[in-house]
Amino acid sequence: MIEGACLCGSVRWRFAGEVESATICNCTACRRYGALWAYDWEPGLIRVEGETRAYQRRPNSPLGFHFCPSCGCIAFWRGTRPDEDGRIRIAVNLRLAEPEAVGQIVLDIFDGLDTFEDLPRDGRCISHVWA
Repeated sequence: MIEGACLCGSVRWRFAGEVESATICNCTACRRYGALWAYDWEPGLIRVEGETRAYQRRPNSPLGFHFCPSCGCIAFWRGTRPDEDGRIRIAVNLRLAEPEAVGQIVLDIFDGLDTFEDLPRDGRCISHVWA
């Protein structure tokens, strides 16, 4: 299990399973937030506690970015509508976890700015982007 918390500790999340990879994305939102995402579905392995506020870029946006209203940390994003199976996608920001808990997780690089495609893995893990 991996746990994360915002700076003030008001928002916490738990990922109750093995995180196989973390996504680093260069889209306009993710590069500004500096987030590293670990994904699941609701209900599933991710549990979030605490009050958050959500930011959506436009009314029909597919994602809501949830942040702590006290300290401003981006804790997770959640899909705004279910998929065809009725599930909601969610991703927690692994930067809110302790570095030693996530440092060896492999990075998946997603080009969310230009091609909207996964790029080949280059062998880096989270500890490489925190060094």
